Amino acid sequence: MKQLSRRERVLAAINREPVDRVPYAVWRHFPSVDRSAAGLAQATLRFHERYGSDFLKITPRAGYAVEAWGCVEGDELSDDGHRPCARCAVRAPEDWKAIRPLDPGSAPGWVEQLETIVRMGFDRRIGDAPVLPTLFSPLSLARKLSGTRLTHDLREHPTLVTGALEAITETVIRFAALALAEGVAGIFYSIQAASQSVSAEEDYARFGEPYDRRVLESVRGKSILTIVHGHGDRLMFDRLAALPGHAWNWDDRSTPPSLAEGKGKTVGAVIGGLDQRKTLRDGTPADARREALDAVAQTGGIGLIVGPGCVLPNNTSDANVAAVVQALGGPLKKIPGVTT
Repeated sequence: MKQLSRRERVLAAINREPVDRVPYAVWRHFPSVDRSAAGLAQATLRFHERYGSDFLKITPRAGYAVEAWGCVEGDELSDDGHRPCARCAVRAPEDWKAIRPLDPGSAPGWVEQLETIVRMGFDRRIGDAPVLPTLFSPLSLARKLSGTRLTHDLREHPTLVTGALEAITETVIRFAALALAEGVAGIFYSIQAASQSVSAEEDYARFGEPYDRRVLESVRGKSILTIVHGHGDRLMFDRLAALPGHAWNWDDRSTPPSLAEGKGKTVGAVIGGLDQRKTLRDGTPADARREALDAVAQTGGIGLIVGPGCVLPNNTSDANVAAVVQALGGPLKKIPGVTT
């Protein structure tokens, strides 16, 4: 068949149509520069130019969405490059009342991410790849705002938490609209609360899913690529699969369902097949190639975008990622500071 553009290839995957080659994407944090919109934009572009992903995910610092409400991001890095909050905004039940809707066009953190999009300016290095900013679900942000006390407050002070979730949802919807107006193709929507290791299913059903649905419905018809990312293990996958989206991403190598099973539960594309820690960080190029080709075999190469289950760890082997790109017939370019 004729060679497809990256955009055409991704659209074919989400429509479960044949492709000229199986699309792929990789993404990571850039903690040395991600407190600067210019720094994050340039680091993201250089990384994208190296591996030639079929979509470009902008991966911001984890605290961008909660600092305007009073969270203070720490300096200590996790192995995947994010910084946990050193001080949460919600430390008592009454603090939920202070979580009010924000204007993401001016609020700290949010406006920084819009500036990153503007600074990328759909640079020539993006090529024809769809660009996606990262949004976090309202219940996931509530957990960032409150830390370990969220479960207690959902039980003891549900009205207070619900008021905050309304404000968070309104803010996320406003941000998505502004980002789409700047020309991004869609959103990468991260749900950290649909894991039974984090939330009881009844809590997610009441306090998570309805707000996720509102955010995702708000971009329907405007986003050409809405990715629903289920973060963590023990996922409530049937609930995630029922949300409006175009593609679903999760750690299929370490938690059910498999890619093949997940494809059977969803209507668009599945994104995964690569274990970002055991294989891309700690394995060999042969291991990485084998996983990529196994992902293709599981799905017949239809309705598939090969990728990691989450962000690449900071010390991921360039040779391993390059092996995946080469196995799938994608482009590689030597970039100083990226190629190792």
